[in-house]
Amino acid sequence: MTEKQYAKLVSEMAPKSPMGRDCFHAFWIGGLICVIGQAFLNWYTNLGLSEDAAGTAASMSLVALSALLTGLSLYDNLAKHAGAGTLVPITGFANSIAAPAVEFKTEGFVLGVGAKMFTIAGPVIVYGLAASVVYGLIYWVYTLV
Repeated sequence: MTEKQYAKLVSEMAPKSPMGRDCFHAFWIGGLICVIGQAFLNWYTNLGLSEDAAGTAASMSLVALSALLTGLSLYDNLAKHAGAGTLVPITGFANSIAAPAVEFKTEGFVLGVGAKMFTIAGPVIVYGLAASVVYGLIYWVYTLV
């Protein structure tokens, strides 16, 4: 069997994804996460925090909530329905760190949690940092001209 024949067989056998429904769920659940973040921001601002401090506190709250839901195995259930909607940057990133930590906790804190925690998020951090350095250098050279 050639690669083309195999690809054709796979595409015929794979279930079709309901694109419209998936986009709808991603949109409203991702939007709901953003609304929760805005509610945290408003709440912290009403408590008397400055706008910057309230933004930091709201971000920390979303990370903590995401990690808690991941630990309780609820975030994955939400992601099954929301798809990309749960990849709202800060909550998706917190989930990508907490999920391997929960999965490998039986291997111990050093070789399990510590070693596996950044298996998903590690490349994002590395390439994000590398891209920011490259963009920073381009911006620096641009400002010299």
